[in-house]
Amino acid sequence: MRITEVSLQGFRNLAQLHIRPAAGINVIYGNNAQGKTNFLESLYFCAMGRSLRGKQEQQLIAFGEEESHIRLLVQRNNRADRIDVHLKREEKKGIAINGLPVKKLGDLFGTLYAVVFSPEDLALVKDSPTERRRFLDMELCQLSHVYYYDLQQYYRILKQRNHLLKEIQKKPTMAETLFIWDQQLADYGERVFAARKDFLDKLDEIAAEKLSLLTGGQDRLKTAYRPSCEGGQLAERLAKNRERDIFLGATQYGPHKDDILFSINGREVKTYGSQGQQRTTALAAKLAELELIRRETGENPVLLLDDVFSELDEKRQKFLLESIGDLQAFVTCTGIENSLRQYIGGEQEGVFYVEKGVIMPSP
Repeated sequence: MRITEVSLQGFRNLAQLHIRPAAGINVIYGNNAQGKTNFLESLYFCAMGRSLRGKQEQQLIAFGEEESHIRLLVQRNNRADRIDVHLKREEKKGIAINGLPVKKLGDLFGTLYAVVFSPEDLALVKDSPTERRRFLDMELCQLSHVYYYDLQQYYRILKQRNHLLKEIQKKPTMAETLFIWDQQLADYGERVFAARKDFLDKLDEIAAEKLSLLTGGQDRLKTAYRPSCEGGQLAERLAKNRERDIFLGATQYGPHKDDILFSINGREVKTYGSQGQQRTTALAAKLAELELIRRETGENPVLLLDDVFSELDEKRQKFLLESIGDLQAFVTCTGIENSLRQYIGGEQEGVFYVEKGVIMPSP
């Protein structure tokens, strides 16, 4: 899978653009705050239907403009797809595949598989559980329309249940209706739990292999799901914890409280790992994510690397580049690192310079 054409108009600070990326590594370089990450965000939006940085969609439209357009051509085996995104200030976004409107966001997933790796992802291990759940959910949504639906339903019911818990504080007799939401929440919660556990079981094996290669076999990585309660027990926990949930006005058990545990040589990386081990673990997890998408879909995802080389030492840079293999990659940086230069050689195809929102072939 690769992107063969990119067209942008009115997207953030970027000038109108039409380029044909290289099939291998594409380098987008320039000073900070020129638009490099904005370019990657446009590609990510076409894969996931949302902002890379969680911004409101209206903020993606260039200042002074009323709308924004993104168009990608994606080649996969003998098939080509066109993804069109239309953003307006006063209307909902419009997304189309081959000219046909996408009615549900889940229908977009799988048209373009993309994995993004940024300096924020290097903090995956030591950041809050929210970031690790986001890591899980974003990749699982790409791989499974069923998971996306179950996750959407789970959070819709969770919102309703939490609202009811607050209402019960004011009117205790309403507690009689809580069991209706409990059953639905448990049903969808167990589905989310099972899918996450299966995903992490597969990821664990691949990530351990990646980290072993990176450390010369010195470190053993274990990746495990840490749920708020074990599978099959959510309904029971909700029932037992009902009074406390009412007191707090919020649900204390379920997939929205789950976490991932990374350990090296039996010691939790978040608590006991060095900064180097934490970064190596995050790198191994991201590379495992790439490989898992390959295995599950038979497609090579597109890799988006946002200024990560400045955060990695030369050994990790080299390992990351060697792991790209035949993937198409988009790499942003302020200057072309020596390790990166070796992989693009003297070819200028796929090397772009960015200045004040203008992306042009490297001079």
